[in-house]
This record gives sequence, structure tokens and C-alpha cells, in this order.
Amino acid sequence: MVLTLAALLLSGCKSRAVEEAREVIAVADSLRAEGQGYTDSVVIAEAYNTLEKWQYIYPTDYVHACYHYGRLLRNNDDPVAAMQVFINGTHSRSKDYHILGRIYSNMGSISHLAGEYQLAYDMYSQSADLFLQIGDTLLYYYLLNDMAVEQAVQGKKEETLTILNQIESNSATPSVLLNVLETKAELYLQVQQYDSAIYYSKKLSQYQKDRPTNHLICAQAYSYIGQKDSAIFYAKKVVSQSNSIYTLGNAYYMLTNDNTISGIEEIKEVAADRADILLEVSHQRSKLSQATQLLEQDLNKPLNLIWLYSIFGTCVLIGCALWVYIICKKKRQQLLSQQVENLEYQAKTSIESMRTRIEEACITFAHSSNIEKDLSWKDYDAMTSKVNHHFFMLATKLQNKGLTEKEIRLCVLTLLNFGYDEMANLLYYSPNGVGKFKMRTAKKIGATAKNLRDFLITIAVSY
Repeated sequence: MVLTLAALLLSGCKSRAVEEAREVIAVADSLRAEGQGYTDSVVIAEAYNTLEKWQYIYPTDYVHACYHYGRLLRNNDDPVAAMQVFINGTHSRSKDYHILGRIYSNMGSISHLAGEYQLAYDMYSQSADLFLQIGDTLLYYYLLNDMAVEQAVQGKKEETLTILNQIESNSATPSVLLNVLETKAELYLQVQQYDSAIYYSKKLSQYQKDRPTNHLICAQAYSYIGQKDSAIFYAKKVVSQSNSIYTLGNAYYMLTNDNTISGIEEIKEVAADRADILLEVSHQRSKLSQATQLLEQDLNKPLNLIWLYSIFGTCVLIGCALWVYIICKKKRQQLLSQQVENLEYQAKTSIESMRTRIEEACITFAHSSNIEKDLSWKDYDAMTSKVNHHFFMLATKLQNKGLTEKEIRLCVLTLLNFGYDEMANLLYYSPNGVGKFKMRTAKKIGATAKNLRDFLITIAVSY
């Protein structure tokens, strides 16, 4: 009784913990819909840990917890833990393709920052497929552009332009098309077509002036063609507008070549800023590399052969057990069928033997020299011993059916195969009267005058 109450109490506590965790995730979803993020790392971590234990019962809540907790870990500069949480989310049984698409997108972003561009492309591709399945074309084209970026930074010109042409042919969303312009600028920078890179950068600036990544492309392109003043101009724009260490590092590198810097202090300041940035970039790259290693290990993880062999072995054992059961059942059925056939044969043989003995007894008794005395009901036991015990049992059965002694005597004479004339002498009836009497007697026990003898033999054999 105590154990039962304890189990119920524990179950109730777990139930409350799960409901509280689900409420936290619901709030996080609402904030995300408003363009905000959940910021209480302790609460979201508790919700994630609770739902991880119940992931097979609440898979959708669990995958949402993986997304929000992973995003929070990324924002808190822990990409390794974030990647592990995202990986856990992809292994959930949830069919919420929208949130799974966002998880794959985050994994792609981490891989991109780590410099693993092909891995990032694969993650963005997974994300794009999921958004396409649910019909979210806006996010689908954003992800296509991210895929194009990964191809661009690898210098794959034809592959990049194929994806970008697909986007331009099917999407009229301004923000998507602006991303396409920036991707083209990045592509031409990578393939060393610097004039084209500058052209698309400036075209993008006509619609969106303050875009640090675009300014960096311009700065790099001008630097490569030897127009240092223009390069430094755009590099200063990057420094004034960007908070990304990855874009700032490249911008500070160009500023170290700025001939307009005057004074040793200003030069030292720029150099120190660049050194800080490079140190931070190196530190971040190291953590991001560990995160992508987790992802690659997960992708390259072989099948769990132990589980596979266990499942296969279990199936084989079940199959063997089923086969043995079927064989044994079939043998039991065959044995039972054989036993039934033997019993039926024995019964048939026994019945035939009894019928034969009755017929022999009837012949013997019919040829008795003192038949009238033997049929005297006053000496009933003597008659029974002389004829056959089956006669006695037959007479008893007929008495139970309500037949009179005279009717029973008629039945015995019929069993002895006597004719009407012989019955008439013994029963003191006329032959015609015997016939009518026989008909009435047969009808009384459910037979006919014609089949009365066979009916009586059947009754005799049954007892």
C-alpha cells in the first residue's frame, strides 16, 4: 500500500514537471513568433532536461525544447553544447518539420562559421527540403540562398548561379532578392571577378545602404584591384556598423594599410583592436571546430550493430519458436485425428461385433424348443440369461419409454425376426391384428413397422 502511494505521488510530481516544462516551451514559441528569444537559461535548461526524459511521449515538445535551448546556448557562446542539443533534436521522433528545419539551419550556420562550407551546405539542404515539404516557400528560398552562399565561398560558380537563377525565377520577395544580390557579389569576389563583385555590391546598396557584409565585399574587391582608398573607405563603414568579429577582422586588416592614419597612438589602437579580434576569432574557430566535429561524428556514425543484431536475433528466435509451435500443433492435430479415427474404428468394430452377437443370440433363441416358456415374463431373469444381456437392457429401455409388457414382448419377437403368423400364435392375436399392433408400438417409440427391427438393434447396441 505504501509503495503504491509512493508510486502515485512520484507519477504526480513527474506529471507536474512535464506540464511546467511544456508551458515554458509554449512561452518560448510565442516569443519566437514575435521575433524574440527566450533568455532565462536556467528555466529553459530545466524544461529541456525534463522533456528529454519524456521525449518518446512528448516528441514535439521535446524538439521545440532542443531548438530554444540550442539557440540560447549559441547566444551564450557555447556552440559545442548547442550543436549536441541540435543533434538530439534531429534524432527525435517528432514530425514537426518547421522546427526541425530551423534546427538544421542553425547547424548549417555553425558549420559555416567554422569554415566547414560543404557541411553547412548539407545542413541547409536538409532544412530547405523540410520547409518545402510543409509549403513554407519563403523560408525555402532563404535556405536556397544559404546553399548558394556555401557554393560561392567554395568558388563553385556554375552551381551557385544555378541555385540563384532558380530563386530569381520563382520568388518575388524583395528580401530574398536582396540576399541573391549579396550572394552574387560574394561569388564574383571568390572567383576573382572583382568588377562584377563591386557591381552587385553597389546595386545592393541602392536598396539597403547599411549592410556590413556587403561593405566588406566592396572593401575586399577594391583592395584586390589596388584601389586602396576605396577599400579603406568601405572598411571603415564595416567597423562603424558591424558587431561580427568575422567581418571586423578583415576590415581591421585593411585599416592597418591606411596611409591616412596619423600618430603612433592611433596606429597602435588599430593594431590592438585587430589583435583582439584575431584572438577572439581564433578562440571561436576552435570551439566551432569542436561543434562541427560532433556533427560529422554523428553523420558518420555507423549503424548500431549490437541493436541490429539483437533485433535480428530476436526475430529469428520468434520465427523459430513460431515454426516449432506450428509443427507441434500440426503433429498434435495429426495425433488427435489419428486417435479419433482409431476410436471411431474401435467403436464401429465394437458395434459391429455387438450386432453380430445380438444376431447370433436371436438365431439361437429363435430356434429354442421352448420359446414360449423362455418368453414368459414370469421368469424374466431366466429369459434374460438365456437370450443375451442386451435383451434385458433393451427391455428396460422400452419400459422407460412407456411400453407395456405385451408391447415389449412384441418388440422382442420382432428382434428375433419372427413373422406375423409366429407372433400371432405367441401373442394370441390374429396376423392382421399383429400388424396393427406392431404399427402402434413402433409409432410409440418413434419408429415405423418397417424399420422397427433395426431401430431395436440400435437401442440394444447402445446399452
